[in-house]
Amino acid sequence: MPVAKRGYWAGVLLAVSLAIAQTGARRLPGPIIAGEGELFGGPFAVNVGPHSATVGWVTGNTKTPRAGKVTFNNLQPGTRYCYDFQADGKTIEGSFKTPPTGPAPFQFVVYGDTQSGHRVHRRIVDAILRTKPDFLIHTGDLVDNGKKTSQWKKFFEIERALLRSAAFFPAAGNHERNSPLFFEFLQTVPYYSFDWGSAHFTILQTDFENIPDPGFWQRQLEWLEKDLAANQNADLRFVAFHRPPYSAKKNRGINPNTVKFVPLFEKYNVTAVFSGHDHAYEHFLSNGIHYFVSGGGGGPLYDVDAPLPGITLMLEKTAHFLKVSVDGKRALLEAVTPGGRIIDHVELRG
Repeated sequence: MPVAKRGYWAGVLLAVSLAIAQTGARRLPGPIIAGEGELFGGPFAVNVGPHSATVGWVTGNTKTPRAGKVTFNNLQPGTRYCYDFQADGKTIEGSFKTPPTGPAPFQFVVYGDTQSGHRVHRRIVDAILRTKPDFLIHTGDLVDNGKKTSQWKKFFEIERALLRSAAFFPAAGNHERNSPLFFEFLQTVPYYSFDWGSAHFTILQTDFENIPDPGFWQRQLEWLEKDLAANQNADLRFVAFHRPPYSAKKNRGINPNTVKFVPLFEKYNVTAVFSGHDHAYEHFLSNGIHYFVSGGGGGPLYDVDAPLPGITLMLEKTAHFLKVSVDGKRALLEAVTPGGRIIDHVELRG
């Protein structure tokens, strides 16, 4: 794909900035009161749509954490909402933006495999905060062991400022271990989809070791086909999940369930696929679809020493995140290190 023209995308980025600046924030009724117990994590905005959103949080301690939520309805599309949240005798301010319902410029960030690398994870969060994204997609492995509450507490501590400023759309990784904590804390389900502007996003589950039921994988595959088929009018179609269908890590096994996704991506003209699992940056182009592996959020970095012939465009062993600026049928993707170095720069077209 051709590299984007800098002048065009400078204009798009300016349009995104102006949209943020010119959209007057509205305040939600409240305050939201967390209830008894120490604040364990949050607040954060999840399941955000044009007309509704859920603010979630976790209270208690590592022995008895309790998830809480409140859902707001009758919201306006393309609007930033602020809210007051009370916990531990303090008032915290958070905000999120609802998606526009038609073509409009917006920006999102993709990152993954934050796991146990807390120092790098903090640097990634600080760098993402400076980009001011409308929403976040995490490609999985938020923590190293999803069954350990202490690791969730650390994740929420590091992500605190980021999750209070942008909607959060997570995918489950194998290190979440299909733990109920992932789904309860983040008020989510194994697979789902959403629209933002004129783009469509699909989030999938690829934790094959911890869900041995073959019926689950067949149901998800059937759901995926229906979801993509129903959204062919979207200007752009993005899919995110943890385990990639392509890998440049030597001796990395690729699960056949992930490979089954690929024919559907090609049949239904998916624009780009975002994965994690490999702790590095990888960019492949196969049959017109861009595949990005973004696993540089904090976990120990991997060598990417086995490029796939004919489809490998970029490989780098580095901490990073993806910043994606969308304008109608065009999107500019930049892979960025915590220090701000752009390691890849790609224009995507619907």
